Amino acid sequence: MSPSEYSFRLQKGIVGGFAPPTPDYIYTVTKASTNTNLLVASAFRQAGTPQLQDAAPKSLPATDNDALIDELHSILKELPMESPPGSEDIYGLNTSIAWGSEDLEWCNGGPQGCGGGTSEVQATDEQKAQFKRAVDIVNELASK
Repeated sequence: MSPSEYSFRLQKGIVGGFAPPTPDYIYTVTKASTNTNLLVASAFRQAGTPQLQDAAPKSLPATDNDALIDELHSILKELPMESPPGSEDIYGLNTSIAWGSEDLEWCNGGPQGCGGGTSEVQATDEQKAQFKRAVDIVNELASK
């Protein structure tokens, strides 16, 4: 069962080099314990432009999405993070997820993306598939 209050963020575009990465899009989903809805914020970058543009925020009934949130929470609890943070995109999807709740703080990709180097922790093929499922869940929620 997922916590009553949480926030998570998906960023497509985390691999950089000398300069930080330029994200293609960012989704942020927030659920406050006092709210019965999920608040979804999105920002997209048009091809050939450097800036993200905010989309209109939306609200989804939390109870309609409990199964997806529970699945996402369960997956992230089991997945490793790269070490040191931001060293390498160990899932190979150029995508990060950051989750924050009372019982779980999880983030891959580091705050400035992945700038090169090798992680001491590597994901197995099964863990990569689980991370892909986590990304699919966030994309599904954001597209509703």
